[in-house]
Amino acid sequence: MTHPLPGVGVFGTGFTAKAFIHLLKLAGFRIEALWGRTTDDAEKLASEMDIPFFTSNIDDVLLNQHVDLVCIHSPPFLHSQIAVKTLGIGKNVVCERPGGLGFEDTLRMLNAAKYYPSLMSLMTYNLRFLPTFQKMRQQILEGYIGDILIIEVRVHSGVMLDQHYNWLHDGRMGGGMLAQFGGHFIDVINFISGQKAKQVHGFLTTFQKHTAKVNGFREITSDDFCTFQMKLDKGACCTCILNNNVPGKFSYEVLVIGTKACLIAKDGILHGQSKSEGRGFGKQEVFESDDQKLPSGLDTIFPIEISEQIPVALCQGMMKFIESLKESFMQQDDKRTWDSASLQSAATFEDALYVQSVLESVRQSSETSDWVQVHPTGVNINTSINQTNT
Repeated sequence: MTHPLPGVGVFGTGFTAKAFIHLLKLAGFRIEALWGRTTDDAEKLASEMDIPFFTSNIDDVLLNQHVDLVCIHSPPFLHSQIAVKTLGIGKNVVCERPGGLGFEDTLRMLNAAKYYPSLMSLMTYNLRFLPTFQKMRQQILEGYIGDILIIEVRVHSGVMLDQHYNWLHDGRMGGGMLAQFGGHFIDVINFISGQKAKQVHGFLTTFQKHTAKVNGFREITSDDFCTFQMKLDKGACCTCILNNNVPGKFSYEVLVIGTKACLIAKDGILHGQSKSEGRGFGKQEVFESDDQKLPSGLDTIFPIEISEQIPVALCQGMMKFIESLKESFMQQDDKRTWDSASLQSAATFEDALYVQSVLESVRQSSETSDWVQVHPTGVNINTSINQTNT
């Protein structure tokens, strides 16, 4: 027997919020309330998406009696505040990445989640839900590649949203390739390999500091090029390149080389090649592939200049996550209870804290040009939480 899905309150009016709302509605969720930074922004999107209630007051959404699930797609500086408040009043929360502006923001979110362990507290690192990365993780766990030696990640993009100056253009406010795309792939590396970074060395910079709509005294400070290396805790090494100065659509490649074979996830197709003793790598075979199209309807609800540049992989991952989210609520008697088994692949606030610690270490390394130790979140987390509370 299935039960009604929980009513949803959404924070944010940007294009990721709009995409999330659209996919939630396709899955059968009811969007009961919408928050925007201004009432005009909220009213405009509420009218477009047929949402009955809109506001620019955070508490008006959180205390809405029809809202049981809160989805946060606001600017990053509000993520921690909204997530902690949501959990404090006993409602489930799904938060867009990154987990706040820094380590302390994410730590507060994790602290709140630990106080209310029965409540949902998930992050939208949704590349985990793509079939190619699910299969890659399975192959690694089953020993197909042997011991992991090297991981390489390349992300190429020409995304330059034609928008007036906002937080996406400001590196201190959560904009840039490292925060927006690097976080996804740092999480994926942890997800597929089971290994975490212990030291990093990175460099990030901004080549395109002005656009047609960001000029004059305004200047873009969010990075459009980033490269970093990671020493992982089980002996593997990893190198990542994130470049937003490449013409054409978003593309990515994740290469994992082991003692017995290698796996390559490239633009939605997973290949594998095993090693033959004394003969090098054998013939390449296809293990899995992802849908290469935008989910239904997304191409019609966005302006053409945005829909052409939204990474299909992220949209497909978002859709897969929402399908699992729906499944987790379907068999529950109470709208605020959920089945964690349906979301076992989802990223938690603890995963978000790890990603945030790596992001901050990369930024620090770029400033000092030195190798930087990653905060040992898995070791000293309880001590850190207690220190934060005091």
